[in-house]
Formats: sequence, structure tokens, C-alpha cells
Amino acid sequence: MATLDLSIVIAYMAGILAAGFWARRKATTQEQFLVAGRSVGPWLYTGTLAAVILGCASTVGGVKLGYQYGVSGLWFVFMFGLGIIVLSLVLVERILELDLYTVPELLQRRYRPAARISGGVIMVAYDLMVAVTATIAVGSLMEVIVGIPKTPAILLSSAVMVAYSVLGGMWSLTLTDIIQFVIKTVGIFFVLLPGAIIHAGGWAGMHAKLPPQFFSPLNIGWPKILSFFVLYFFGIIIGQDIWQRVFTARSVKVARNGGIGVGLYCAAYAAAGALIGTAAHAFLPPLTDGDAAFAQAVNAVLPAGLRGLVLAAALAAIMSTASACLLASSTVLLEDVYLPLRALASTGSVQQSRIVTLALGLIMTVLACAMHDVIAALTIAYDFLVGGLLVPLVGAMLWRGGTGAGALTSIAVGGTLVAVLLAWAGLDSDAPIYFGLAGSAISFILVSLLTRTAR
Repeated sequence: MATLDLSIVIAYMAGILAAGFWARRKATTQEQFLVAGRSVGPWLYTGTLAAVILGCASTVGGVKLGYQYGVSGLWFVFMFGLGIIVLSLVLVERILELDLYTVPELLQRRYRPAARISGGVIMVAYDLMVAVTATIAVGSLMEVIVGIPKTPAILLSSAVMVAYSVLGGMWSLTLTDIIQFVIKTVGIFFVLLPGAIIHAGGWAGMHAKLPPQFFSPLNIGWPKILSFFVLYFFGIIIGQDIWQRVFTARSVKVARNGGIGVGLYCAAYAAAGALIGTAAHAFLPPLTDGDAAFAQAVNAVLPAGLRGLVLAAALAAIMSTASACLLASSTVLLEDVYLPLRALASTGSVQQSRIVTLALGLIMTVLACAMHDVIAALTIAYDFLVGGLLVPLVGAMLWRGGTGAGALTSIAVGGTLVAVLLAWAGLDSDAPIYFGLAGSAISFILVSLLTRTAR
């Protein structure tokens, strides 16, 4: 890799680390550390929400699906955008009225403390697994494009992410994410997308080199589109990493308008990733691993300097998600699991949050060095999140008839079915999420009706 490219990546890392150090002075209370004082305005909110949603899977995975299926690969990332629009239009006012720090906190308010702890365990596992997958992706990209071996690349990027997350909490993430949003937008939309299409011979060249189905929006098939909807549309609506960003908005108007804007941006990002992957299929040799399509396209299309910019854009997308999920998992572990189990203060301190964030950051780094399959890990995370928590959380907001016993049973049944079916049917099967979600819903309704009658 050219010295210029490496210099751009180093400058990017140094810049976001400096922003983290600067943000440390603002994170003086737990509310400042966890939700940026609930004072973030429209421009910061919109940019940072987009940054946290569009990470590893949206960038590398979106290009992969475009490479494999053509333009219909956009449905994956499109579901993130659709979910955030629905969240912003339907639920955001209710969420901000609750004045929460975490999603599982809602389970305690509506049901009982045991539901908060059970939901917290699932949410910690989900957010930590997403952070791990993002960290793995950082290592893989730097290995292919920069030439740094995967493990040292993971250690370097993790050190930067953990440092700025521990220093400034949500304020660090807000400031670094707005930088990352700008870099990502320029790198993907204005550099790699036009570069890939031109390298493939333009739209006419792509049509000449690729089969017609690559330009059909339904080529990926309805079963995959439906599974994307169930997993990622609902997953984005109930994720702690997303709710924690919503909590930072200074008003309902900021959260609603910003969320709608981000949803539209996600749709554009979905189309860009699918088109990059489609173009890459026209000029790259056959790839045994579709995850390599993004990095291989960058190497094939761009000269030195621009390669460094696009790598920085990809790192920006991935690191924003990793750091957001790291802070989300540490927040839930402290506020919803550790403190309730120990019957300690209702809210932790900044020092406690920094210690837990550091500890989980170290665990994230170790797991990222040990694991390899990004998509499988992400699928497991969303299966457990949606299968175990969607029904009781939606019930908490929309159905007054739900009970604590119904919520606990729903979490247990949904989570157990997901675990059993993942082991039996395999990671590529849609059965775990469908049966887990159905079992969770049926048990929640039945047990709630029975326990209401008993009272």
C-alpha cells in the first residue's frame, strides 16, 4: 500500500482519538456520559444516528450482496432505513417521554425487576456480538487493503475505539461519529460508487457483462427479503444502540425529523452498496468469499490516495457501529444487570461506566481476534434480540394486558427456541427467528391472560 494511503488512515485514527480526548471534559455526569445530556441538536443527531446504523454489515455486507445478487442486494440495508423511519414516526415520542437510559429499564417499569435483568442479559450479548463482528471486519479490511496482519490490525483499531469510548462516553461517540459520517459519505457516494461503475464500463457495460436478473429488484428472492424484514426491521426498532442515540436528542422534533432523514439516507446507502457490488461482479474474477468484494473492488478501482480515503470511509462506518455497541453493552450491563442484582444505587457513576466499558472493550478485542465468521455472528445476535425481546418490549408499550409472568415466559421461550433451532437447523436457516418469534408471542399472550385472570 502506498505511503499516502497509510498516512490517510493514520491521520483518521489520530483525529478521532483527539476528538475523544476533547470530549472527556464534557462527560462529567452519568447522564452526560451515557446520553450526552439529552441535548444533541438536529445536525449532530442525524449524522451520528446514520453513523451508528450503517456499519460493518451495511458496508461490507451490502457490497457482498450486490456482488452475489445484483441490485436486489439493497433490501438488506433498506430494512434498516425502513425500521428507523417507523421508529421515528410511531415510537420516538413515547420513548423520549419515558426518560430512560436503557431498553430493558422499560421492562422493569412495565413488568418486574426480573424481566429487566433477563432482558438485559440478552441485550448485552446482542450488542457485544455486534461490536465483535464490526471489530473483525476492521481487521479484515486493513489486512487486505493496508497489508497489516489481521490480529495487529484488530488490536490497533480496538485500542483507538476503546480509548475514545472510555474517555468521553456518548459525547466522544457523538463527535467522532459526525466526523465518520462525513468521511463515509464522501468515500462511498463520491469516490467508490462512481469509480466502480466507470471501471465496469458504465451502465451499458454492466448490462453487457452481467445476466439480466442482476438488474431485477427481486432477484434475491422473497424468502430472503422477508427474513431481512423480520430480523433487521424489527431489530433496529428495539436495539439499545439505537435507543441510546434517540435518548440524546434534545426534543421530539429533533429525533423525529432526524430519524426520517437517516432512514432516507439508509435507502440511498443501500442502493450505493448494491450498485458497487453489482459493478464489481462485472470486473472482478470469481470470488469464493463474497465478503472480500468490497476490499477487492477498492484495490482494483482506485489509485493511491483515494484508496486510503475509501478505507478510512469503511473504517468510519465500521468503528462507529463497534463503539456504539460497546457503550450500549456496558450501559446495559451496569444499569440493568449488575446494579439490580447487587441491589445497589438505581444509577451508576461515570467511573463505574468507564470501568465496565474498558472491561467489555478488552473482551470484545479478545473475541474479535479469536472469531472469523462475521455474518454468522451477526445473525445469531439479531436472532436472539428479536426472538427474545421484541414481543415483551412491544407489549410493554402497546398492550396494557401484559404481565410480568408473561414477559419472563416470552423471553425464556423465545430465547430457548432460537438457541435450539440454531443448533439443529444451522446458522443459515430462517427457522430460529420465525419459530422463536412465534413462540415468544404465543407464550406472552397466553401466560399474560392466565396470570391476569389469576389476580
